[in-house]
Amino acid sequence: MRRKITAAFLVFGCFLLQTSVFPHFAFNRIVPNLLIVLTASYGFMRGKKAGLLTGFFSGLLLDLFYGDVIGFYAMIYMWIGYLNGNLQKVFFPEDIKLPMSMILLSDLAGGILCYLFLFLLRGRFQIRFYFVHIILPEVVYTVLVSILLYPVILKLNTRLEEIEKGSAQKFV
Repeated sequence: MRRKITAAFLVFGCFLLQTSVFPHFAFNRIVPNLLIVLTASYGFMRGKKAGLLTGFFSGLLLDLFYGDVIGFYAMIYMWIGYLNGNLQKVFFPEDIKLPMSMILLSDLAGGILCYLFLFLLRGRFQIRFYFVHIILPEVVYTVLVSILLYPVILKLNTRLEEIEKGSAQKFV
């Protein structure tokens, strides 16, 4: 129960930071995608199901407040969380290369999927412009911010696991 409440606060907190605080630190109207960082992190730290659920609720918040269609971002973020959850077996908390590379790839994939479904299908064929001016700067900004955010998420996850192990040992 404690993990679910913490995850809900993290999703809501990252959403608030991404939509209300970071626009004041935007570079060329580009803000980091904290919800991608959270979804990818929960995926490879906790597994497919946790990544999928975190992605769903993260995307649903974006859909409700900023989306034209309910479920579009939820679907993209669910896939990102699920695919990162496949890497749980090779996740080691000490190694930061895997999380940073997966956050980079996740944000890149999310940006490309948004371009494909929101722009390309409506006849906007400026993929080079969109990639250079929107996707790439967002990926770089997200990875830079994730260097600060990821250790916080990792520390919370480690602390929750310690609490869960301590509670389980009381009943043995």
